[in-house]
Amino acid sequence: MRSRYTAYVLERFDYLRETWHPATRPDEIAPSPGLRWLGLTIKQVVGGEVDDTTGEVEFVARSKQGGRATRLHETSRFERYGGRWVYTRGVQHAR
Repeated sequence: MRSRYTAYVLERFDYLRETWHPATRPDEIAPSPGLRWLGLTIKQVVGGEVDDTTGEVEFVARSKQGGRATRLHETSRFERYGGRWVYTRGVQHAR
């Protein structure tokens, strides 16, 4: 999760594509002009251990765009695919 957050911060969309499950990956991942990421807090991790095939990470990512601060609170789901962990989908939490 931290590496994907860092990829968003650095706009490394190639890395995001590589770590996104092909069945759920969008055709295009584009930057959001003026978006500035401010921080990531991991709230909970479920699964994702050496012998697991799935895992979940609940997090809050803070950002700012156009002078407006926002928070993304999501539980991301990951799956071991081709020998590595890939993002499959996320469920956003209500504010």
